[in-house]
Amino acid sequence: MQTIAVKQRLLSLDFFRGLTVAAMILVNNPGNWSYVYAPLEHSKWNGCTPTDLIFPFFLFIAGVAIPYALGSRKEDPGQHRALIWQALRRGATIIALGWFLNLFPKFNFAHLRFPGVLPRIGVVFSICAILFIKTSRRTQICTAAVLLLVYWVMMTCIPVPGIGAPNLEPETNLGAWLDRLVFTPAHLWSGSKTWDPEGILSTLPAIGTGIFGMLVGAWLRRKDKDDAVKVSWMFVYGFGSVVLALIWDPFFPINKSLWTGSFVLYTGGLATMALAASYWLIDVQGHQRYLAPFVAFGRNAITAFVLSGLVPKLLGYIPVRDTNLHEWFYQTVFVSWLSPYHASLGAAILLVLVILVPVAIMYRRNIIIKI
Repeated sequence: MQTIAVKQRLLSLDFFRGLTVAAMILVNNPGNWSYVYAPLEHSKWNGCTPTDLIFPFFLFIAGVAIPYALGSRKEDPGQHRALIWQALRRGATIIALGWFLNLFPKFNFAHLRFPGVLPRIGVVFSICAILFIKTSRRTQICTAAVLLLVYWVMMTCIPVPGIGAPNLEPETNLGAWLDRLVFTPAHLWSGSKTWDPEGILSTLPAIGTGIFGMLVGAWLRRKDKDDAVKVSWMFVYGFGSVVLALIWDPFFPINKSLWTGSFVLYTGGLATMALAASYWLIDVQGHQRYLAPFVAFGRNAITAFVLSGLVPKLLGYIPVRDTNLHEWFYQTVFVSWLSPYHASLGAAILLVLVILVPVAIMYRRNIIIKI
């Protein structure tokens, strides 16, 4: 990692990224998983809750940022090799951070979960960056379309070995079979041990989410278009994508765990419209009051996410009486006087505020920890 001073950035993108990562920390860290309000839970299978939007929004944002980070240097073919190695190194670092969080603090490699949120971000970012560097907009659109359609055909037409007919059920679909083929149960999501929501096959459409964002970022970066035109067409594209997703839904249901093509279009469309609104209000109209906490999260999003994984684990290994500091604090400060659901939500909000402290200090000092 290296520490660098902040350059001029798209404030709306930092805000949108920060809002997303703060929401990710909130939903990932309830005080008690048995008491979580419905909007803060993932859908049981098909469908989409507000929580299901968070991860695809983050991948979308990672895609949007690529043209801003690499656009000017892409024009010089002599820099392509260095840019590709830079993208691969960054992707590998993000993957390694994900594995580190899974291992910390016991470092039991026998139970290391190889798939995961950060590993998927690392893979999607690397592939999208290379596509941006080496291919045209037309090729990128075709690549995204092919990925979504091929994945649809694979999941709905190819029989599942040892199971039978193709299906979209949690443990018997083709993606789950591939996860079990490649990984032992100890290296899959602990919630099932038989499939993984960030599994191998569903990474293909997840790349489509990154490309979706990348195309929006390239459009937003264009200097030959008026801001009103940019925003208007973003709303058109976003709304059209949501409509296509709803048309596709009866045939390939909107489903985060499978990361179906309809899920890509649905979440990508909503993200596009959300970014359009943010860009118009923040960067064009100049409404920038009260943004600082979210921009602070956005400037150091990966750092905030890593800290949110480390802090609860560290507190969980500090003994206090017959329990640990994390549980003792939760029971004393929240459970002792709040209802179970309010206590659980209060603990999650507190962690968001705790992580805000270091990222706010970094923001005030104009520092970004660049992976």
